[in-house]
Amino acid sequence: MAEAYIVEAVRTPVGRRGGGLSAVHPADLGAHILKALVDRSGADPAAVEDVIFGCLDTVGPQSGDIARTSWLAAGLPEEVPGVTIDRQCGSSQQAVHFAAQAVLSGTSDLVVAGGVQNMSQIPIGYASHKAVEPLGMTGGPFAGSEGWRARYGDQPVSQFYGAEMIAQKWDISRRDMEEFALRSHQRALRAIDEGRFERETVPYGAVTADEGPRRDTTLEKMAGLKILVEGGRLTAALSSQVSDGASAMLIASERAVREHGLTPRARVHHLSVRGEDPIRMLSAPIPATAYALKKAGMTIEDIDLVEINEAFAPVVLAWLKETGADPDKVNPNGGAIALGHPLGATGVKLMTTLLHELERTGGRYGLQTMCEGGGQANVTIIERL
Repeated sequence: MAEAYIVEAVRTPVGRRGGGLSAVHPADLGAHILKALVDRSGADPAAVEDVIFGCLDTVGPQSGDIARTSWLAAGLPEEVPGVTIDRQCGSSQQAVHFAAQAVLSGTSDLVVAGGVQNMSQIPIGYASHKAVEPLGMTGGPFAGSEGWRARYGDQPVSQFYGAEMIAQKWDISRRDMEEFALRSHQRALRAIDEGRFERETVPYGAVTADEGPRRDTTLEKMAGLKILVEGGRLTAALSSQVSDGASAMLIASERAVREHGLTPRARVHHLSVRGEDPIRMLSAPIPATAYALKKAGMTIEDIDLVEINEAFAPVVLAWLKETGADPDKVNPNGGAIALGHPLGATGVKLMTTLLHELERTGGRYGLQTMCEGGGQANVTIIERL
């Protein structure tokens, strides 16, 4: 049976909005992590058959196929192609799926999967709103679609409304979410202080550690913040941070491992993606996880560690309620509320952290999932070797 192995996985520290990475061209961010991936893996870059990157809002410096541009900006072989994909927040996790599928099918032996995003330069949603204004068009991607309106009416399509719907449906209080957010910061700061991220991160200039975690945050400070949506429960403290960063991993076949003398660190045990209500949008990890575990012949008790993206606190809290997962095994080193969410890079960032934490703790199976625009969710299960 064919296998898809993870040989190496790295990420930049995540920069805050306006922080240490904010002025870096996205192609240079991507190039930085690609050079580190090649150096650390020991693989021949000319043997790479494709570079698959996730990125959203591919306009301006993120346009023109940022995967290809990043590879070339890194000074790596011109004969290696690149492709940029968009499955919203799950884009680089989907890049891993495409890379693994290429290897499992036998059509490729060595593929790079990763992602890059500079949200300081290109804010979320810029491509679907600002970029079309010169064309005389207004509204988001659904505006003007007769088919969409016939099916979903004029309901607002917004991650903020989706998060509020989850908080209400699963009866998650503001206090519960604030306690969860505080734990995210505390776990992230503990991980930084104990050096847990040092093996997986590649410093960029003076940026040597994740900039997002706040040592001075308290429940009292969170309680004083304004609500994001009138009549709702969510505040900025309960959502992921605007961030900049890049991530990459090398996926190899058994033949590539043998011929290039590589050392696999994990195998891709399962990969799938599911969709549900695009208006509620952010609850898809719940059915996607159930689907993945059933298809893999596993239960949540078989999973040693979980990384689920903290797009908003209720996303994870609702998932925990439905799956019955042990909270101590979920995002043990904090999540996007503290560490940030550089959109197109987050999928591989989370998988990189998952792999390193499995190695640190001696766990066998790790599961990663994340909510995505359009009501979708990828699930990947990896097995540490």
